[in-house]
Amino acid sequence: MPYRRRGAGCCAPMPDPAAGGAPPDCPGPDPAPRGPREFTAPPGAVDTHAHVIGLPPYVATRSYTPPEASPDAYLAMLDATGIAYGVLVQVSVHGTDNRLLADTVRAHPARLRGIAVAPPDWPARDYQALRDAGVVGLRLNTLYGGGVGMAELERYGALCRDLGWHLQLLLDARDLPELSPRLRRLPVPVVVDHMGHFPSALGVESPGFQALLSLVREGAWVKLSGAYRLDDAPWAATVGLAQALYGAAPDRCVWGSDWPHVSHWGAMMNVGALLDLLGAWLPDAAARQAVLVDNPGRLYGFGAGLGGAGR
Repeated sequence: MPYRRRGAGCCAPMPDPAAGGAPPDCPGPDPAPRGPREFTAPPGAVDTHAHVIGLPPYVATRSYTPPEASPDAYLAMLDATGIAYGVLVQVSVHGTDNRLLADTVRAHPARLRGIAVAPPDWPARDYQALRDAGVVGLRLNTLYGGGVGMAELERYGALCRDLGWHLQLLLDARDLPELSPRLRRLPVPVVVDHMGHFPSALGVESPGFQALLSLVREGAWVKLSGAYRLDDAPWAATVGLAQALYGAAPDRCVWGSDWPHVSHWGAMMNVGALLDLLGAWLPDAAARQAVLVDNPGRLYGFGAGLGGAGR
């Protein structure tokens, strides 16, 4: 079962599942989201990483128990922060039951896209139903219970190729030196979550982050997101990481809020603070335009039907 790795310098640690008992409850998001104070979100901005969460039952193998995060609450967050579009990623507690995600993106075809979690052996009609709903990729997840790991990575790559999708990966960058050769052979675009989701204290020169930089230079995409999963507030150690990734591929970096910030037991941040952090990462307005508008527009097909690099 996948669980988040621990490491020096990381944010508030996830309760240890080995201790037994029910998966721990995690808090909900800030109920009063705001926009950035350091800049204004440009027209057409995209939040490329968020979750909607229904009510229990959840998968038994989950790593945490979240509160509900409704589609209406997510859309209200986008409105409050000045963000035009959103990408919903299937949350691990729902396993491969993508019904809430699919229903939500289907109901908002001009504003939302979806990234699903699915077994590799479903009937073709089930994948097509997700595609018709607005799903543009699949996610593999080595860090949290309820996700699908890398054992059948190549099979998922072929599946995404046939569907015109991309493959999104939640992993720890420290695993990339061993995993990278397999990733380089995939026939589809690869998107890495949360800047590699590793302790920022290890730094830019760490082998895992250097492996991530190499993948990004060679064509992978990366989400400049999840700073609070890498470092403690005010997340200063993430500045060098984000700037290095943007420097490696300014046309393949995107931003995500990671709303509603599941599996986080530290002080709850406001999405506006995370947008202000983007301003610290990328002080140049043209760079933010690329990360918030131009790059995700290409990857997810906003403003151009359901096209993009993932379809």
